[in-house]
Amino acid sequence: MKRTAVLALLAATSLTVAIPATAQTTDTQPMPQASVQQQPLTLERIFGSPSLSGPMPRGLKLAPDGSMVTLLKNREDEKERYDLWAIDLDTGESRMLVDSEKVGSGAALSEAEKMQRERARIGSLKGIVSYEWSSDARSILVPLDGDLYLAGRDGEVRRLTDTPEGELNPTLSPGGGYLSFVRDGRLMVQPIDVSTANAITPEEPTDVEWGVAEFVAQEEMDRDTGQWWAPGDGRIAVARVNNRPVGVVTRAAIGADGTEVYDQRYPAAGTPNAIVDLYVMNPDGSDRVKVDMGANSDIYLARVNWAPDGKTLYVQRQNRPQTEIDLLKVDPATGASEVLFSEEQPRFTNLSSNFRALKDGSLLWSSERTGYNHLYRWKAGKWTQLTSGDWVVGSVIGLDEDKGLVWFSGNRETPLENHVYRTRLDGKGEVERLTEEGWWNGANMDGKARAMLVTRSSPTQPPQTYLADADGKRSFWISENKLDASHPYAPYLASHVVPEFGTLKAEDGSTLYYKMMSPKREPGKKYPVFVQHYNGPGAGRQVKRDWVSPLQEYLVDRGWIVFSIDGRGSPDRGKAFEDQLYKKMGTVEVEDQLTGARWLKEQPFVDPERVSIYGWSYGGYMTLKLLEAAPGFYAAGVSGAPVTDWTLYDTHYTERYMGMPSEGDNYERAGALANAEKISDPLLLIHGMADDNVVFQNATQLAAKLQGSDTPFEMMFYPGQTHSVGGPKISPHVWHTILNFLDRRGVGPKEEGAAQ
Repeated sequence: MKRTAVLALLAATSLTVAIPATAQTTDTQPMPQASVQQQPLTLERIFGSPSLSGPMPRGLKLAPDGSMVTLLKNREDEKERYDLWAIDLDTGESRMLVDSEKVGSGAALSEAEKMQRERARIGSLKGIVSYEWSSDARSILVPLDGDLYLAGRDGEVRRLTDTPEGELNPTLSPGGGYLSFVRDGRLMVQPIDVSTANAITPEEPTDVEWGVAEFVAQEEMDRDTGQWWAPGDGRIAVARVNNRPVGVVTRAAIGADGTEVYDQRYPAAGTPNAIVDLYVMNPDGSDRVKVDMGANSDIYLARVNWAPDGKTLYVQRQNRPQTEIDLLKVDPATGASEVLFSEEQPRFTNLSSNFRALKDGSLLWSSERTGYNHLYRWKAGKWTQLTSGDWVVGSVIGLDEDKGLVWFSGNRETPLENHVYRTRLDGKGEVERLTEEGWWNGANMDGKARAMLVTRSSPTQPPQTYLADADGKRSFWISENKLDASHPYAPYLASHVVPEFGTLKAEDGSTLYYKMMSPKREPGKKYPVFVQHYNGPGAGRQVKRDWVSPLQEYLVDRGWIVFSIDGRGSPDRGKAFEDQLYKKMGTVEVEDQLTGARWLKEQPFVDPERVSIYGWSYGGYMTLKLLEAAPGFYAAGVSGAPVTDWTLYDTHYTERYMGMPSEGDNYERAGALANAEKISDPLLLIHGMADDNVVFQNATQLAAKLQGSDTPFEMMFYPGQTHSVGGPKISPHVWHTILNFLDRRGVGPKEEGAAQ
């Protein structure tokens, strides 16, 4: 295969650090056995440091000039703290660029930044959680402890801000001339070689902000910014977010002990959203024009992208019912817009980030118009379909217009695996798979699609990352994470269980995939089952051919069979599979979980009287709906951070699947409150009291309903904890609570005592 210019730099190191292409592990091979003394897994060790899954790098990026790979690497003695590291691709040298403890001030984050981290599901992380390369590859923007720093390739660090206020959403302009960020609701811009930033947006009343993404954009729409620089740095598009129409919820402050409270603007289903406008202006704030997004302000600003020449701004506008996405072509000089085309679905449209504006004026787009998400190219009003079939395209990861190629993720072979593929932009080529079967893969590429960073795992191999050329050929391990005697998981390998995968049929004939892990089964012995479920739309897949959490291995060690099934409504299976939840939450997915449980109870190695269920978030909601739908069927249920009343959850997610609360009684039917008194099996309710996603009121309303009907249950609430309750001490407490609850109820492994 022909090598790219980037990978030519690896020649000097290939003799010493490159791994032969034949030295690969798949989940069909036996587990490696490390020659170290074996130990029993404990909850404290599972949530302690170093991570039992080995190094867990985040934020892997290729430098714009292709000379090095940068990554965020967690510490062995504190797995939640990340530092910035670099691997020189010419020498193979790995070194820390920015030490988060030495450079950082240790200052507390603002509540706004804590909320943003919660939206990104990184609220528990410390140190450096994000960074950005400059376009000339000479420096890196590093946010840390509420301030901003500029790190050089040599590790020298210059502090850019030093204020008591936090700097949100920092970014470097593509031309490298400016730094921009949000402070006190205003967009600040400073030339990169100047130490003072100026506000380029006006001072506004409380709850009106510039340059940020509103709550639902961060939480549900995969849009975490409200500012977009044009190529060449001549203009910048900025969102103005008016949160004043949005209702207020009061909750404990994130990380507080429960004595501090915080008023949060939270757009509950059926209530007003933030009013979001879009403006385009010069870097100093002059020549500001408002983008015409139509007369109706009750819409979602979904995506904003610039054309490569900076002469056109493309805006994706989604209507409130989420049945239509319009692509607007905007003149950045005047704000005038026109609709190029629209994407419509009779039930709901799913947003993606696969849009690309090409140099020849054509556009790359993804659509579910055939029932499965696939790639299309639009040019001068004509469509060319690039991929097809009964499988799903995930994310575009690379584009080479000169060679006419696009790289993307997808699941053509099986929903159990995720792979990297490549095809032609003219629609004439075959789709090529570039990653190995038997793995769950994720990848990203440099801006010119010269090389890719692939992170993969399998049931027998924890996550590992390698550098590959554009053809997918591995050339360099970034993190081999080999399961040898030095690996943190080595003392526990002997008891490692590889999951079994299989299929069942739903009532409508749909194929449902399941995963089961079991202790070594003794003839005639019946085992208790711990069912872990989610089954919500858009996220939360449980059944994948990837590395299994050591927590599930711990449960198997204690004597549990661990089981999961992805029912109808789960993502990555096509529109019809997901659409079955439309205005019917709490119906078909409940049926499918019961189908899985009934099958379990028929197995000769399962104790049908000891099948317990556990879920978090939508999974917590599912626990409640299952206990209500089939009283006496389950041995016990654990419900973590559940939505109990869908009128308390946010607009964009809830209305997408449920419509408006005013459209009928589907909200009451879908909720978990109306039939709560039907729960007769043991129930444990868990919730973080600072949860700003599924607000704590969901738990208190359920508790009040159960108490009012004299329905027994247990509960554990965590002050200062958010939707992701956890930490080195909190996580063991959560799981000790869960397992002790199950042991007290007599539904766990009979020969085992309380949680160890």
